[in-house]
Amino acid sequence: MYTFTVERLSFDTLTELPNSWQPQDYKALLVKTGYDNPSEIAPNELKDMALMGLTDLEPAESAQLVLEHLFADQLTEGQIENLAHQMLTEKLWEENPELDQHQGFFKATQLLYTAYNGKFPRAEAVQFQVKLTAPDAEALTIFDEAPEAPLLRLLAQGMPDNTLLKRLFHEQLDGTSFPEAPAIIWQLTPAKQEETSVVFDVVSSAYWLDDFKYADTYEATTQPDTTANSAEE
Repeated sequence: MYTFTVERLSFDTLTELPNSWQPQDYKALLVKTGYDNPSEIAPNELKDMALMGLTDLEPAESAQLVLEHLFADQLTEGQIENLAHQMLTEKLWEENPELDQHQGFFKATQLLYTAYNGKFPRAEAVQFQVKLTAPDAEALTIFDEAPEAPLLRLLAQGMPDNTLLKRLFHEQLDGTSFPEAPAIIWQLTPAKQEETSVVFDVVSSAYWLDDFKYADTYEATTQPDTTANSAEE
């Protein structure tokens, strides 16, 4: 068990995940919408052209193309067709039972929301910086591998008791096995590290971590997951 001082440095709401759509993604979507030579389009025009290509189609048809691009290896054709219709009314980045697909559904919905001026649900994510300070340098080693689980345990202690993360995952937060953690924290970047402290840049769904915006500086304890180590022994 390790003790840290947890300090929220910033907190913002996002409607688009940082760097989630790259030029090659827009080119792939353009090909799907029937554009012959996307490589000839100037890089700064790719997004607008891809959005225009999508809006030439019916919303559900566009949703199907976007999901095919994002989930070609994970979902069947029938699943994609059903989910494309659900996307028009449902927040699949929150409601779908497969947590590891939430980030992909967010990316899909944010793009389609932009393309169709709000015919799809509005997607909201959160981005914040948090500083973790430990009594000694050794404590920071728990973030060397699989940092999401020990970090979530610290963040949860700064949120209200009725927050969704605590209600659904109280056993994982209290224990040493939290396999869902990487599907809850979508992007995690060490922004600054010193001998006994580290600053993380965190991107996640507002569904899970919006309550962290109320957190003050506090003391919290955490522990790394031990499942991987046990499996190796």
